[in-house]
Amino acid sequence: MVQINMAAREIVLKIVYYGPALSGKTTNLQQLHAMLDPAARSQMVTLDTKDDRTLYFDFLPIEFATATGFAVKLKVFTVPGQVMHKSTRKVVLAGADAVAFVADSQRSSASANAYSYRDMEANLKSNGLDFESLPKVVQFNKRDLPDIKALSEIRKAWGDIPTFPAVATRGEGVLETFRELLRLTYRSLDARHDFAQKFGVSEEDFLKGVLQHFRRDPGAAPSA
Repeated sequence: MVQINMAAREIVLKIVYYGPALSGKTTNLQQLHAMLDPAARSQMVTLDTKDDRTLYFDFLPIEFATATGFAVKLKVFTVPGQVMHKSTRKVVLAGADAVAFVADSQRSSASANAYSYRDMEANLKSNGLDFESLPKVVQFNKRDLPDIKALSEIRKAWGDIPTFPAVATRGEGVLETFRELLRLTYRSLDARHDFAQKFGVSEEDFLKGVLQHFRRDPGAAPSA
C-alpha cells in the first residue's frame, strides 16, 4: 500500500493494470508514456517474451511536487495476462493502491475477461488487500473491432464500477481511464490517511499535479 516517508518527504503510490492476455494493458502504458511531456517522463521498462507479450511488468514512474514540499511518485505496472504467469501476477499486485482492469470488448473474449477478473480478486485477497474497497476502474478496450458488447450492456453488468470504452492503440479512452483511477485513489487515501489535512494536497491539486505533464497526443501541449 501507499508508502509515506516523512524524512524524505516522499509519498509513493502503486497502480497496477490487470487483465487477460492481449487485452491492451501494455498499450495503455505505452500511450500514457507517449502522452507525457518528454522533459517530465522517466524511462518505461518493458520485459517481453519472444512472442512480444509482456512477460513480467511495465513500470512507468510519474512524479510531481506538492505545495507543502512533498514529492508524490506514482509507479504504474502491468501484469502478464497469460494463465501460466499467475504467480507473477500475484507478486506484481502486492501493495497495490489501485487497479485498472483492461478487458477485451469482443464477445468472444467474455470468458477470458471473467477468468482474469476472478484471478485478480483472488490475488488481491491473497496479498491481504481489501478487494471491495480498493479503488478500481474497468476499461473495455478494442471498441474498433467487430462483434463487441454494447456499452449499455457492459455498464448494466458492471454496476457501480466506473467503466470506460477505449481504443488504446489510438489513445482513445486511455487518459480518461487513468484520470478516474487517480481520482478514486486520492479519495481512498484521503479517507484512510487524512491526506488533504496532513499533506495539504486537495483532490484538484493531486489530479492537476499528475495530469499537468500529459497531453492527449504527442504533438499537443501538456494539459493543465
